[in-house]
Amino acid sequence: MTRAPAACLIGWPAAHSRSPLIHHYWLRTLGIEGGYVIEAVPPEDLRDFVLRLSLRGFVGANVTIPHKEDVLALSKPDARATAVGAANTLWFEDGELHATNTDVEGFIGNLDASAPGWNAAEEALVLGAGGSSRAVVFGLREQGIKRIHLANRTIARAETLASLFGPKVHPVTWDSINDVLPRAKLLVNTTSLGMHGQPPLDIDVARLPEAAVVADLVYVPLVTPLLAAAKAHGLKTADGLGMLLHQAVRGFELWFGRRPEVTTELRALVEADLTKT
Repeated sequence: MTRAPAACLIGWPAAHSRSPLIHHYWLRTLGIEGGYVIEAVPPEDLRDFVLRLSLRGFVGANVTIPHKEDVLALSKPDARATAVGAANTLWFEDGELHATNTDVEGFIGNLDASAPGWNAAEEALVLGAGGSSRAVVFGLREQGIKRIHLANRTIARAETLASLFGPKVHPVTWDSINDVLPRAKLLVNTTSLGMHGQPPLDIDVARLPEAAVVADLVYVPLVTPLLAAAKAHGLKTADGLGMLLHQAVRGFELWFGRRPEVTTELRALVEADLTKT
């Protein structure tokens, strides 16, 4: 009897994740026999777990904190995972374990769905220089954005990241954000500022151009103060939940052979779960 394909989420600790909710929804609505579970894997057991992934019955996996960097050495990373320096999706191809970073396409896919035409922007301002920022900057470069301003409270981190991505990326000090805003047709927050329990993000969105788009990777709360201010000024927005949903699409397709859709029903399901918890 053929075993139904299953994927997992590898993390430590195995915190509450919306990934099972998302993938089980797609399995159910597409009529696919399969599974998706969370696996708590401490760092010292990561190598053994990943190298025995198929023997454990998995056709692939998502990877979350703190393993996203370490799995690169245990797999064959593609250009995106290599450039971002982290992988969040593993799958088998011709018997070999491959890795990618779907945060890139999740971010771009969410922008395409939420603010069509956003990539006509010539200049963008990205806040933060962590792992999420690397995925965002990589995606913006792929989309042909001509000038990407990168602001971080520690300018050295912004300079280090900018040096990895070439002359289109320009590090700027946090204090100079207001000077850049009037030229930025796209503003992206990749920091935790504005997240529930974190300090607010103090940005004057009124300084942005009229046709600017504002994206926030934070999804707790669903509507961050940054997004609320942008909406109040009539600007198009893209929220963190949309990116979470869109980044899950490719992994599902790689594991189960069907490309799922991000529907209003799925979004409502995850929104309800976020509200509940």
